[in-house]
Amino acid sequence: MRFPRATHLIVHCKSERQATWIKGVIEGRLSQCKLELHPEKTKIVYCKDSNRQGSYENEKFDFLGYTFRPRLSKNRWNRYFVNFAPAVSDRAAKSMRSVIRSWRIHLMSDKAIEDLSRIFNPVLQGWINYYSQFYKSALYPIFDQINCSLKRWAMRKYKKLRGRKRRAYHWLGRIACRQPGLFAHWRLGARPSAGR
Repeated sequence: MRFPRATHLIVHCKSERQATWIKGVIEGRLSQCKLELHPEKTKIVYCKDSNRQGSYENEKFDFLGYTFRPRLSKNRWNRYFVNFAPAVSDRAAKSMRSVIRSWRIHLMSDKAIEDLSRIFNPVLQGWINYYSQFYKSALYPIFDQINCSLKRWAMRKYKKLRGRKRRAYHWLGRIACRQPGLFAHWRLGARPSAGR
């Protein structure tokens, strides 16, 4: 007989002792339901930050496409401190990069740049809506990949840009200056440079 898989769960505790105790309670309750904790995914994580400066075997975890770990943050007085906070996970970023590669933007030389924005903005906006709530700067390397794909597209589409990566990137940057809302990631601030 197959039993349903339990969903992911996070329990925040005040101490390692409390975390160990609650883990045992959860294991006991799941056992009553003929379920069990995943042996590799179940772990106690130390939420290290400026106020908790100890060390522990596990100091980060992934949950719903985010990686929670100690990160440098800035407070309202522009002073830096360590905060235990989420940002897009490496696994989610890798998946987004794979999707971008699958689009093969550079081969769409029959399309205008406005067509490309209409095609890809719904997906880009979805990623932004979900992942930019925390540490949106972690998305910039992913959006740089889109800008590079657009640069390659421009180099194939326009003869004057062929073989001229820098010129193509600055051409794209000038479009971003004139139309900063054309692509969803440009609105977020991940725009190519117009150069001089």
